[in-house]
Amino acid sequence: MGYIMELRKLVGSRPLIMTGACVLLVDEKGDLLLQKRKDNGCWGLPGGSLEPGEQLEEAAARELHEEAAARELHEETGYKAVELEIMHIFSGERFYYKYPHGDEVYNVIAAYICTKYGGFPCLDKTEVEELSFFGFDELPENLNPTDIPVIEYFIEKNRKDPRLR
Repeated sequence: MGYIMELRKLVGSRPLIMTGACVLLVDEKGDLLLQKRKDNGCWGLPGGSLEPGEQLEEAAARELHEEAAARELHEETGYKAVELEIMHIFSGERFYYKYPHGDEVYNVIAAYICTKYGGFPCLDKTEVEELSFFGFDELPENLNPTDIPVIEYFIEKNRKDPRLR
């Protein structure tokens, strides 16, 4: 988050338009990986902001690896960099967020789906309290506000997909 911190030194807490990416990681049972965030205590998707020069897919892969230590499993060659499928790009009023410390952002979010992964979840103890998989009908009540429309869209579009629940 170095780039955003540098901007904050210049503009303070006033609203920024922040471009980022998130990952909807789905296990073999069709359950969705969520992380319990340390900054607000809410459950949300692995993801974060774009660094200068970074592609959206690279940001999604980096954030997934940093926050959940998950990597794509390639059946023929073993582990490799994450391959992600773009689901949708989200923006607008519903993606405004005010952090507990006062910084404000209007998020533009590229959401990616990942159904094959290798490695195992491992907490990023600086940002994440807990990692867990949830079924569509078992999602926790305290979801991160800007992740709610992303998760709702995902469930609506994928409820009938046999790979997903």
